[in-house]
Amino acid sequence: MMGVVLYGPPASGKSTTTIALAELDPRFTLVRKLKTGNRRGTEYDFVSAEDLANLRVEGRLMVESQRYSNTYAIDRDQVDQLTATGRVPVVHLGDISSIRRLVQAAPWLAVLLWIPREVCEQRSREHGDRDTNHRLQAWDEALADLSANDDGLFVRRFRTDQATSQGIAEQTARAFFNQRAGAP
Repeated sequence: MMGVVLYGPPASGKSTTTIALAELDPRFTLVRKLKTGNRRGTEYDFVSAEDLANLRVEGRLMVESQRYSNTYAIDRDQVDQLTATGRVPVVHLGDISSIRRLVQAAPWLAVLLWIPREVCEQRSREHGDRDTNHRLQAWDEALADLSANDDGLFVRRFRTDQATSQGIAEQTARAFFNQRAGAP
């Protein structure tokens, strides 16, 4: 088992769950996505379009996607460095096609984090997001994506408005280590 991939709409708790996983077991480590476009966000390594193109040519991009007029990518070298040192990569992805591309190369534990649309809006406003309407559009897109492609890909599913981040982290970690050990 390579790592954990968290899927869900904006404000569903991917960052909060990642923090709870790392608090539970420091081997769980966020994979910082590469990002071109606006320089907003703290969980990204910002690169130029030219740098991203060079990494693409080198075959280093595991997945690449576009959203909010930005390009996001996962650098294979970063994932390899984490696993080589015994850490467990945690990836946040916003579309199921990217998850499928990721798991084609190696097994990942796919976890669905979900919230109702009104909770997405409430959390976005509480965070002070200036682009809540874009986040709601992304929520709509995530629902459509999930409705069209939900065929058992997700090993664990959580409503983050009905569970604690610690509980989600405990269940996710247990599932990850059990699958990695070959347990059912």
